[in-house]
Amino acid sequence: MAAASIARRATMLDFAFEDSTVYGHLTDDELLQMAIERSLSEDQKGPSEYAQASFIPASEPSKEEHIPTEARQEYAARQNAALQTQRAAAAENPEANPSSHAPSIKAAIWNDDAKTLKQILMKEPAESLNKPNEEGWIHLHDAAYYNAVECLKLLLQAFPDLVNKRNDKNQTPLLVAVGYKNLACVKVLIDAGGDPNIANRAGETAVYKACEKGSEEILDAVLKAGGNATRANIERFTPLHEAADTKNVNMVKMLVEAGAKTCTKDCNGVEPLFTAAQCGAVEVLNYFIKLGENINTQANDGATALYEASKNGHEECVKILLSKGADVNRTTILGLTPLHAASKNGHVNVVLLLLPLTNKGMITRSGISPLHLAAESNQDQILEILIQEGFGVNLQLSTEYSNMYEDRRSTVLYFAVKAGNVEAASMLLQAGADPNLDVFNPVLVAVRKGNKEMVSLLVEYGANVNACIPTHPTTFPAAMLFCMKHRNMFKMLLDNGLDADACFDCVYGNNRHPPVKIHRSSGDNLYLHGLMAPHTSTAQFCEVMADPVNSPWVGTILDMLLDYTVHVKLCSRLSNLLDNNSKSQSIKDKAKPPFPLLHLCRVNIRKQVGHQRMRQMTSLPLPKCLIRFLVYDNSESENLSQCGC
Repeated sequence: MAAASIARRATMLDFAFEDSTVYGHLTDDELLQMAIERSLSEDQKGPSEYAQASFIPASEPSKEEHIPTEARQEYAARQNAALQTQRAAAAENPEANPSSHAPSIKAAIWNDDAKTLKQILMKEPAESLNKPNEEGWIHLHDAAYYNAVECLKLLLQAFPDLVNKRNDKNQTPLLVAVGYKNLACVKVLIDAGGDPNIANRAGETAVYKACEKGSEEILDAVLKAGGNATRANIERFTPLHEAADTKNVNMVKMLVEAGAKTCTKDCNGVEPLFTAAQCGAVEVLNYFIKLGENINTQANDGATALYEASKNGHEECVKILLSKGADVNRTTILGLTPLHAASKNGHVNVVLLLLPLTNKGMITRSGISPLHLAAESNQDQILEILIQEGFGVNLQLSTEYSNMYEDRRSTVLYFAVKAGNVEAASMLLQAGADPNLDVFNPVLVAVRKGNKEMVSLLVEYGANVNACIPTHPTTFPAAMLFCMKHRNMFKMLLDNGLDADACFDCVYGNNRHPPVKIHRSSGDNLYLHGLMAPHTSTAQFCEVMADPVNSPWVGTILDMLLDYTVHVKLCSRLSNLLDNNSKSQSIKDKAKPPFPLLHLCRVNIRKQVGHQRMRQMTSLPLPKCLIRFLVYDNSESENLSQCGC
């Protein structure tokens, strides 16, 4: 019993990639017998056949296409080598082979051993031989699956009435044989009365499966046997759709000659010509066009064959459709043109084909530009092409499209900033993109992401660093919310015009402050993520600084802010927050008059010059120490008094 248990475990490991329901009902002795006969059979299948027979689960043939060919071949080669080793070991010790004592019908079918099968059929009662397994499979299904032609003939001779027996998935032996491209078995089953028009649960007949598997020989056989060339599956996908999808023009012609209707639509409104364009089947597409099919056919969502070919980058199909007069400006129900689809998916050559024929007015009316989609997908080359072609860089999304995004974005620039694509943002800004058109200013996105290069680029082109968040208003610039812990980013914003004065405009002053409520948001959005007033109120700077997340930085932040402002007062809340800081007294003194004359001069000069012109300060013929002083450059010890200014 122990030996049988070990053999069972070893055998099931050997069958690890097979469906357990196929062998789960076998006894220990049957599994042991099957394993030995696999290794000793003189007619053992080669690697490719073994891969087909053992790697693909018999109870779920539809999964074959999901298993990579390389994995199937690798496993088959490994298993075949192991079987050869077992065979050599068994040959050296013949007495260890008990195969003659307990022949198995499974092993006989596996090896297509008709002689052994005949012996079993003569001894076993028909009831036990035809008992289905848990998946409804009988031995006829197994023979069709393993391409055991001789055993199949013998079983059909013994049980002719079972030729169209169906398993739990409504598969007949013929459907199984077609599904695994076992042509010899298909012919045997057809000759024995196999019905090619019985469909499985998915509505797929032998004709459909032959097209799905791309087998011209099997398709010819089942059509000659009376297979229906027009019958669709439950999704109304016809054999002609499948043949187009496999790019097999010969099968398409066979089906058309057998009466298949070329204009039939599936449940998505897709015709076979549409399928051919969608998958890049050039020969099939040409054939349908010669038959006079409608090249502007549209699916239920409004997509045309040209749209699908453009979306998938099938350049030859696009050329064919355009040469035959396909409407390049016909849109989907969302207003998208083929140019939109090609731009989003980065198909440069297709974009170049479509551009001369696309109506820019149609693009404007669509509510979204190909520029938006190219920027969203980081398609820089296409973005550059579209800009050169004159597509407006400030075209905003329609309200309907904008509402599809939580942040209500609208400009192409916002898409580029959101993607962190500095190169794309630079192209757009150089072409005239306005950085202040979106509801949520792109500079806030860049600050939130900590992208200093992007922030610098945006402020160079006039981005408003004092922008607020409409949904969560504050009395101070919203950008501060996203850089409390990032000193360099905070200073960059202050250098570029961040309004420091607004941080000290507290309505309560030295009076007692009411408690604040907590509102935290998750995800990469632009909402406040700290303590704040209720949504109906406007949050003040001191309320945000009271957040335990921000309060440890209150000393550093106030120290920096006071360098950029004068004549401000600390409210009672800020003063209380400072009490726990080691630099509390020095910061409080810094906020009190009298203020140093140099400090007053620097702040006033910066306000008079403006932050945009301050960026050009280094180009002026001024003493270096003065420039460093005005731009808060404290990297060197040299100051105005030392240089004699």
